[in-house]
Amino acid sequence: MTRRKLEEKNIRKLGRRGNSYIMSVPIEIVRELGWREKQKIQVKRIHGGFTVRDWKNN
Repeated sequence: MTRRKLEEKNIRKLGRRGNSYIMSVPIEIVRELGWREKQKIQVKRIHGGFTVRDWKNN
């Protein structure tokens, strides 16, 4: 597998697993946010896209 060019490193493909769609997140972002495997996250639809945040149990 070849490495992506620096300007393309955050370009990802959308995949499908069962009845869900999946997308990989760059490891640099995961490390910066301090996220862990199996951590709950919240996905919210906004105009033209979506946001992904750490899930807060209220």
